Amino acid sequence: MSAAFAVLAGLVNAGVEPLVFALQTGALDALLSPLFWFLDLWSGFVGWLGKITGLAVLQYGFMHRAILVALCIGVMAPLIGTFLVHRQLALIGDALAHTAFAGVAIGLFLNAVIDLGVTPYLTAVVVAMLSALLIELISETTDAYNDVSMAIVLSTGFALGTTLISLNAGGLTVSVNQYLFGNLSTVTSQSAAILLVLFVVIVAVVAVTRNQLLYVTFDETAAEVSGLSVSWYNRITVMLTAMVVVGAMQIMGVILVAAMLVVPVAGAAQVSRSFTESLFVSVILAELAVLLGIGISFYVGATAGGVVVLVAVAIYASAVVVGKLQTALSEEVTPEVGSIDAERETTSD
Repeated sequence: MSAAFAVLAGLVNAGVEPLVFALQTGALDALLSPLFWFLDLWSGFVGWLGKITGLAVLQYGFMHRAILVALCIGVMAPLIGTFLVHRQLALIGDALAHTAFAGVAIGLFLNAVIDLGVTPYLTAVVVAMLSALLIELISETTDAYNDVSMAIVLSTGFALGTTLISLNAGGLTVSVNQYLFGNLSTVTSQSAAILLVLFVVIVAVVAVTRNQLLYVTFDETAAEVSGLSVSWYNRITVMLTAMVVVGAMQIMGVILVAAMLVVPVAGAAQVSRSFTESLFVSVILAELAVLLGIGISFYVGATAGGVVVLVAVAIYASAVVVGKLQTALSEEVTPEVGSIDAERETTSD
């Protein structure tokens, strides 16, 4: 094991020294400096709210960043999840979460071997996006169904991650619980700034390509006949999903991150009458889930990701009940055609 680790470490040292120099000179922090300034403003604002309201959850710096990350997740996840659910690609979030874990493992490995000094969430973004493209490539070149390509990439990514984590020689000893289950206290300024970049990119891309993504989602064949590059928009969708997964992984963890792509969207579908309405309702439900979940987890000392998902499922169950009531009321208000005809016949007689 130690010999294999030494060989692997030698290859890594030889191949990424220029990248290490660039990162260790503070290039990444320099690029993110405007966002650090915004995070300071946000922290000051939330701290002020904490003083006014007396809420303990608002009086800690790490909670300020966690709340901001949660608010972004509450928009990003259903924004992309709505397209995924309607395309029956709900499980792609799980596949990309497990490959993002491989990205985290690569980042931790590089930090241990060559002191890379970069957050593993950055390497997770790169690996998850490459994995998203790989899923599409496997589906297109091998005629395999999407679930087959997702299963292959999921298992490969998780196997790679666990292999790198298990290489303990040379001082590579890491705790992976925060990446598997999420941890509010580990949301650093750098990882929060990276998530803000992902948030802006996702919202901007969806705003620009919404009509095309909607067309491809509901009628892929007609979209292709009309001249749209279906494969290109499929790649956009999976890459945006990868960004969401890595962003949400900070709080939700690898195991539960896919829930935020699916559960709020499923709840919104129970009470919405159009795609646009479903999109807005799913964002509202997701925001309720993450904010209530974070608040509850803080006060009871539970893992945030698990509590957020439980709250999201409770909201989904409530939405199902509301949807059933709406259907029942609409059936009572709308008279049946047969009864109308019978009433007319009685009147004419």
